[in-house]
Amino acid sequence: MKKSLIVFGAAAIMALAVSCNQNQTAAPAAEVSKDSVAVAGSIVYFNLDQLTSGYDMANDLKSVFETKTSGIQAEIDRRGKKLEKDMTDFQNKVDKGLLTSSVAQAQYQKIQQQQQEYQDYVLRKQQEKGEEQQVMMNQIANAISEFVQEYNLEHKYALILATTGDILSVPVVTGDPGLDITEDLLAGLNEAYIKTKEATK
Repeated sequence: MKKSLIVFGAAAIMALAVSCNQNQTAAPAAEVSKDSVAVAGSIVYFNLDQLTSGYDMANDLKSVFETKTSGIQAEIDRRGKKLEKDMTDFQNKVDKGLLTSSVAQAQYQKIQQQQQEYQDYVLRKQQEKGEEQQVMMNQIANAISEFVQEYNLEHKYALILATTGDILSVPVVTGDPGLDITEDLLAGLNEAYIKTKEATK
């Protein structure tokens, strides 16, 4: 799940290029832990893997998602075991000649219906899990994107790129560590998230 989150986040944020000439009006970015050595007009980058793994909001959302999906999987497993038991019981009765042909046919059709209902249920729940995950990833990507836009109103970098551990899917293969603004972004994101949580209490 983490890998799919990173892949989606990279796709959502990879094209994030913030011009230093933007004339947007917004609240100043939250204070961050340190100033990057990069000056206004620089091309800088951040590590998306590191950012999402340390972002409190992302971790909170992932925890809620995992709890919810664990419950869904437990119910899928419970229903699957019940269906398997019903099928085994039916087959045992047929093998022992305990059912008339008409009763066996009726129970067989019932088992088939149960199988179809189970398959429909599993498919529906898998779709729900997929939608939940998509919404979660959208929330994380949107929060990061909005914060980076706000962050750059103060820092005025010419371009902000996102990188991950996979060099085949990102534009930054290597770079001067002094141009890495990951820690700044992470500190600012978590500070903003804490303020949001406190405001909703």
